[in-house]
Amino acid sequence: MGRAFQNRKESMAKTAAAKTKVYSKYGREIYVVAKQGGTDPAGNLSLRGLIERAKKDQVPSHVIDKALDKASGVGGEDFSPARYEGFGPGNCLVIVDCLTDNPNRTFGDVRACFNKAKSKLGTPGSVSHMFDHCAILAFAGSDEEAALEALMEADVDVTDIENEDGRITVFAPHTEYAKAKQALLDAFGELDFEVDEIQFVPQTVTPVEGDDVTMFEKLLDSLNDLDDVQNVFHNAEVTE
Repeated sequence: MGRAFQNRKESMAKTAAAKTKVYSKYGREIYVVAKQGGTDPAGNLSLRGLIERAKKDQVPSHVIDKALDKASGVGGEDFSPARYEGFGPGNCLVIVDCLTDNPNRTFGDVRACFNKAKSKLGTPGSVSHMFDHCAILAFAGSDEEAALEALMEADVDVTDIENEDGRITVFAPHTEYAKAKQALLDAFGELDFEVDEIQFVPQTVTPVEGDDVTMFEKLLDSLNDLDDVQNVFHNAEVTE
């Protein structure tokens, strides 16, 4: 059994409104990452990975270019990260990562989603200590030893490495993301990463069943509908 991370290479949104939401989330994240680390993907590995992921999710080039243009200019929106932690249906653990230009509005919106799903927000740190904040890099391959050797030579602090079904998955602390990715690219050349993300990976899972399943799905749907929400992580294991 591999580690239970969330592989978000899900099917593309089927409606125009949902696609617009996906584009907006990517545009906002690209803007922030480019603003922080520079608009040149060659010198900003986080941006490079994000753009590659956006293209795989069929985000149009003009959306990406617009976000980069805004990031290279002066002024523009001033988005800042906000993270909320809480307890969902069945007492599962939930982390909500946002990018917001109005923290008060975002907090109110997130709290309303929890309340409507008969769930509750917790204090900072009340949930996240039950997750590992990981960089996850997965690619097609079978030479686990070569990958580990490359990472060790680059002095990357590897948390775990898996080799399952023709895919190598590397887990490292989120602070090691750029170093780990560069080490793999140096060792194997251009790689098509199936997963290239920083996530909260749960240390344990919580079964969610019965009536709680409907409430849990309601919570996820309402959170993902919020413009300010970028990612939702949880430890729920849904059983129908």
